[in-house]
Amino acid sequence: MAKIKQGDEVIVVAGKDKGRRGSVIRVFTNDKVLVESVNVARKHQKPNPNAGVPGGIIEKEMPLHISNVMLFNPTTQKGDRVGYRRLEDGKKVRFFKSNNEVLDS
Repeated sequence: MAKIKQGDEVIVVAGKDKGRRGSVIRVFTNDKVLVESVNVARKHQKPNPNAGVPGGIIEKEMPLHISNVMLFNPTTQKGDRVGYRRLEDGKKVRFFKSNNEVLDS
């Protein structure tokens, strides 16, 4: 069970986009995450008329290392650490370490 999942709201804690917030688009197996509208790079793309792809400079989100993002806690309005806990019915859930609030219901 991953501490950060697809669809989670995260905040960047290190790098050029420090302090920016976004939702996770994808989590990669090599400890990287793709965050919406964060770490945007400009890429020169060659046109491909067979696929209908126009050429030019496009803006593309690049992956960040998972250690550079923290899960955003809406109650404290800050990034927060995450732990695991088993509920009474045996279900494993994530919770915020600062206020013990459960993420997954």
